[in-house]
Amino acid sequence: MPEMLASYVAGSWYTAPDAGVVVVDAATAEPVARVSSQGLDTRAVVEHARRVGGPALRRMSFQERAAALKTLAAHLDSKKSEYYELSAATGATRRDSAVDIDGGIATTFVFSSVGKRELPEGNILGDGDAVAMGKEGTFVGRHVYTALPGAALQINAFNFPVWGMLEKLAPAVLAGMPSIVKPATPTAYVTAAVVRDIVASGALPEGAVQLVCGGLGDLLDHFGGQDLIAFTGSASTASMLRGHAAVTTRATRFNAETDSLNCSILGPDAGPGTEEFGLFVKEVAREMTVKAGQKCTAIRRAFVPQPLVDDAISALRERLDRVVVGNPRSESVTMGALVSLHQRDEVRGAVDALRRSAQLVS
Repeated sequence: MPEMLASYVAGSWYTAPDAGVVVVDAATAEPVARVSSQGLDTRAVVEHARRVGGPALRRMSFQERAAALKTLAAHLDSKKSEYYELSAATGATRRDSAVDIDGGIATTFVFSSVGKRELPEGNILGDGDAVAMGKEGTFVGRHVYTALPGAALQINAFNFPVWGMLEKLAPAVLAGMPSIVKPATPTAYVTAAVVRDIVASGALPEGAVQLVCGGLGDLLDHFGGQDLIAFTGSASTASMLRGHAAVTTRATRFNAETDSLNCSILGPDAGPGTEEFGLFVKEVAREMTVKAGQKCTAIRRAFVPQPLVDDAISALRERLDRVVVGNPRSESVTMGALVSLHQRDEVRGAVDALRRSAQLVS
């Protein structure tokens, strides 16, 4: 039986006592990890963020937070070969993993640079100049930004277990807010490995980041008006979260990045032999194959002028015929497996639905 992923909460690692959910290798179906949060004290998680992580981050200046992010990014960069090995089990090729792992680390470096260049010393950000409000000049006012004294919960999608976390963690650190990371179960073992290295690095103060592997339980019941939720995933799940009493009654801030609807449009003057036609074919094929199409920027519709349809289909077929699908650990493979059997069934269902009103090209 594979190892149970531990959650990092309230300053220690917690392992659930039950059997949990078994996560398997996307290509081989070998068990990789078990995931569960049973028995987790969710109130303690939220309170640790508010009473330990938040105050520690707020004591740091913007420049200190930016420096901490730079230290953290450099540390993760030195460990990324380990993440690549784990990422292969998600069905990701090395190219796919680079988007996630190197992309996430680069994003952390970028937020560090932005903080260093654009944010002031101290931990309060002014918004405009002071405005006189009295005739004698003794009464003035100025808007300022300060860190919320709450917790930032990030609920992430399965397709980018590293980037998805770091792109939320880095701005939260700059803003002086502690993060509670809830990774998607199918790829939680990759996120957990990165969080373990974040904790071990000592780059961030205790409580600045916590990890919950498994379900959230009643964690949102402890959220209020000084907390926020950042969600990436399906529109249906976002709708459910948006309707939670934490948001509707207690005014928890809620931000969602959900189902995207992207397309590629071929112009009527961009026929075969033109640079634009080649670019169109290349990008449609790439968006279908990178991460096996499991990303929000994937092209879901290709609009082609009727006179160019046959040419576009022929060019795409030729390009896609060169794609080798299989175990991403093999150097000859150019597209890995879908992350789980659930996703496979989702794709099959979507294809069946499309075939009722469209012709399948193969």
